[in-house]
Parts: sequence; structure tokens; C-alpha cells
Amino acid sequence: MSKDARKQRVLFVDDEANFLNGIRRLLRSEARDWDMHFAQGAEEALAATEEFSFDVIVSDVSMPGKSGLELLAELQENPGTANIPVIILTGNAESDLKRRALNLGATDLLNKPVGREDLRARLRSVLKLKRYQDEILNYNALLEERVRERTAELENSRLDIVWRLAKAGEFRDEETGYHVMRVGWSSFAIARHLGLGERESEGILLTSPLHDIGKIGIPDGILLKQGSLTPEERETMQRHCEIGAAILLEEPKSDGNPLGSRWGLGAMGTTLDMDNAFLRMAADIALNHHEKWDGSGYPAGKPGESIPLPARIVSMADVYDALRSERSYKGAYDVDRCIEIIQGMKSTNFDPALVTVFMDTVEELEGIRARYAD
Repeated sequence: MSKDARKQRVLFVDDEANFLNGIRRLLRSEARDWDMHFAQGAEEALAATEEFSFDVIVSDVSMPGKSGLELLAELQENPGTANIPVIILTGNAESDLKRRALNLGATDLLNKPVGREDLRARLRSVLKLKRYQDEILNYNALLEERVRERTAELENSRLDIVWRLAKAGEFRDEETGYHVMRVGWSSFAIARHLGLGERESEGILLTSPLHDIGKIGIPDGILLKQGSLTPEERETMQRHCEIGAAILLEEPKSDGNPLGSRWGLGAMGTTLDMDNAFLRMAADIALNHHEKWDGSGYPAGKPGESIPLPARIVSMADVYDALRSERSYKGAYDVDRCIEIIQGMKSTNFDPALVTVFMDTVEELEGIRARYAD
């Protein structure tokens, strides 16, 4: 045995001390490779399994108190011991005992008196199998850990792409990347105060930075114009909502590949699922974050609850941050003035229930502004 290899641990269970002493003498030569433990009864054996991790248990079937089969049943019910191989020893000639033992999960059944070579051979076989099983379990655990690490890397990469894509929309006008960060975390705070679950709130946090991605498609002459827009320019500007939704939910090409066969992804067996919850929420927010509760918003003039809730939340977070920020056409309003303005938009621009929640969230929103200051 390698000096680095752990001795395999064997537990023998019998109510007769003389039998256990006999086993100890029979297997004295195996002490170099096996760490042998002895328990007089099922309760003592169960206590031992709480202290040590065993590679095999050899138990008599007929014992005072709990029998060997009852011990086997308890071991199988416990996730921590269910994978330990159990060999049942018996002098009982009951014809269906082997069937009952195997049905309970026993690995093998030996009759008393058991011979030294037979016991050694059975134990070596079971212990070899257990070592292989442990190696497979350890390998699977390693694979699962690597999958988790890779999944985390992919998730971080995806979020990094979302963040950079969101900043791309903001870089084209005077708003900063910190604006979309503040809108994201502010939307998350409002969602949690509203009572939304962790998953939906995190979805809003991760997708809200893309609310203005459609600005990519607006000409500089309109997006960066100083002064008022003409009616035609305002109509073009308002198209950023629909452009953003179209970017996020682009229909697949006729060959089924969302990016088209020119990218060669089909040959790689790559499938891109564009119809997922993440993109749908992002598109809903991009399309509807300028809709108003009274139906006077754009692009579709949706009223009330026909506006998706994530878009209603992001709209309020977006407006609050814009009011609190300095722009070329205005200074930054103080908190009290912002509260006054938003309360004045209750039932016109904003969902009345969200305005109430907003009032309970202002202090947290200010903490977010301090954390992600320009």
C-alpha cells in the first residue's frame, strides 16, 4: 500500500464478543491494509458510523435489539451511509433471508461459520469495488466542480457583455455608464421592496441596463442635438424603444440560425436560443420603459397594467436618476424636489403602487447613487 493511500476501514458488528475476537485473530494479517473496527450491536455500529467513514460493514443478522436487517435498513435511509457496502453474516437457514437482505441493499450474504479465506476473498472483492466507486464519485465531483466553475465563467462573461453593450448605448449621449449601473441597482431595490422574488428581482437588475440600447440606432444629429427636437426628430428619437427591442429579439434567419449561416455556427452544432426569459425581459423593458400609466407614453400608448411590471419599475428608477443628475439643460435636483416631482406623476406617468414603494426606497436609492457616483 502506498504511504499516501488511506487504509480502507472495515466495521464488524456482532453481539458476541467471542465471535468478534475470532474475526480479529482471523484477519490479523490484513491489519497492514485494513483499519478494522468492532461493534457489539447495531446501536454501537450506528454510533461508529457517525464518527468514522467505513468502506464496508460486516454484520450478523440475529442480534438483541436491532437485527442486522434493521441496521441495514437504517444505513440505507441515511444519505451519509447509504453507499457503504454491507455483508450480512448469518447462521439462519431461513430460505428467503438472502432475498430480504438483498432487497434492503445488502452487497453479499455469508453463512456462519465463515472461513478465513472465504471472508478475506469477499472483503477484498467488495473493498476493491468500493475503491473504484469512490474514484468514480471523486472524479464526478471534480467534473461537477469544473462545470460549476465554467458555468460561472460563462455567466460572468455574459454579464460583462451585457454591461459593455449597455454602456455602448450610453456612450453616444451625455449619460454615463454609471447611470445604467444606478438604474440597474435602483430597479433591483424597488423590485425587492415591492415584494418580488430574488430571481425576478435579479432578472430586472441584469436586464435593466439595456433599456436604452436602441439609442445605437439613432442618428447623432438627433441624439446629440442641443435644444428642442422638431416633431419629426422627436418621432425618430422615440424609435429607440422599438430598435432596442428589435436588437434583443431579432428573429432567426430562414436557416434557423439567429446569426445566419454566414457565421458558420451551424457547422459547429451551435444553437442559440433567442427566446429565453432573459432576452424577453430585456426586450420588454427596452420597448416599454417610456410608456405611461395613463396611456400617454410611447411607442404604443399602453395604459396601466398592460405595461410590463419590469418596465414600470425601470421607468421610475430611470427618471429618478435623471432628475438627481446634472445635464447640459438642467442642474441636479435635490432629493426633496425629486420626490415632489415623482409624486406629481403618480397615476399619470407612474403606477400609483410603485410610487408608494418608491417612497420607502428613497434612502436606499441615495445609497446606490453614492456608491456609483459619476
